[in-house]
Amino acid sequence: MPLVNDPRALLRHLYDAAVRRALPLHNTAAFLPPPPKGRTVVIGAGKAGGAMAQAVEALWPADAPLSGLVVTRYHHIPPRPAGLPERIEVVEASHPVPDAAGLAAAQRILKLVQGLTADDLVLCLISGGGSALLTLPAEGLTLDDKQRINRELLLSGAHIGEMNTVRKHLSRIKGGRLAAACAPAQVVTLTISDVPGDDVSVIASGPTVADASTCADALAILDRYRIAVPAPVRAALERSELETPKPGDAHLAGHHTHLIATPQQSLEAAAEAARALGLQAHILSDEIEGESREVGKVHAALARSVALGRSCFEAPCVILSGGETTVTVKPRPDGAPKGRGGRAGEFCLGLAQALGGQERVWALAADTDGIDGVEDNAGALVTPDTLARAAALGHKVTDHLERNDAYGYFAAIGDLVVTGPTHTNVNDFRALLIL
Repeated sequence: MPLVNDPRALLRHLYDAAVRRALPLHNTAAFLPPPPKGRTVVIGAGKAGGAMAQAVEALWPADAPLSGLVVTRYHHIPPRPAGLPERIEVVEASHPVPDAAGLAAAQRILKLVQGLTADDLVLCLISGGGSALLTLPAEGLTLDDKQRINRELLLSGAHIGEMNTVRKHLSRIKGGRLAAACAPAQVVTLTISDVPGDDVSVIASGPTVADASTCADALAILDRYRIAVPAPVRAALERSELETPKPGDAHLAGHHTHLIATPQQSLEAAAEAARALGLQAHILSDEIEGESREVGKVHAALARSVALGRSCFEAPCVILSGGETTVTVKPRPDGAPKGRGGRAGEFCLGLAQALGGQERVWALAADTDGIDGVEDNAGALVTPDTLARAAALGHKVTDHLERNDAYGYFAAIGDLVVTGPTHTNVNDFRALLIL
């Protein structure tokens, strides 16, 4: 059946095009520096870390020395291509809440870059998820402290920039500290962006990038979301004793950072795929933030206006957007267990509720890393009969929104999008199809 006659397959085709555009092997070669006189040490962290390491191994000259250590999320190391020698060690750790394996990896990475010379090169591979995977608590903090603070940040509704400002100032490796530790070696960072605006100081909390935020900023965020830190650490923040390397820091002079894949590039790839099928395609933005369910409602209003012929966009068309929304998880008054789900699923709940069964509107929202929050799905699908099919099984969208249970809602009607790890990460992908 042609894709234009199969909305589900068409939307998945667009998602796959977006993910394919962000795969490391397709984007690394143009940004690799020449081998140095001395050693080349590869370090890195992120959900795409395993795939990025394999891309470097495949592209680096076979006769040039290469070694290093990269940490990625559990179950995110891609199958090794036949005949590709392993020159970079890849280990796994926990995300989104750090664990002892991530702590051990960070300690090993910091040790690897000690004692380098100006003839050496450090190639740093950074992608989304690196903040949790590369964890090395500041003086006065334990791993338990960092785990609690991460959990509370994740549930608070704080956006990624706020979370990473806190993480940078409570770390001995983030916020440019890793790059400073590499001196006097040359440092080249290859980054896959998963943040609105592609701010390299925010991606994975910028371990090799100067940080313009301050201890005072971190304190303000902690206070805003009522997140406690041990008294000695709070005092150190108040005295600016946990400050990060700032722009112009001599230890970071001559370092280079390259964005090898971005959310906008992936949205453009999806738009090209839609146009190749004869559909108009419109990209709203790759920087959309806000509460997931509310962003869903706004997208629903736009889709309804197109479906009813009240928009400057004409059906049939595809409307695409990206960014990083948030989910504020509120405690339930009855003490009942909270639901399951992530940003993409909650967006779909808000979208489906606001669409109210609007005819001719289909949608897919999924995270490009293949993991929505901490679940085994990438996201979910919304169809014109989503509400009716769920209601027939006794599922009310309002109940699932109340307990943040997008997973349970879409699992019941068979509309979870399950891809497995994609080995890249350019954040949220959303596609509305209006026929």
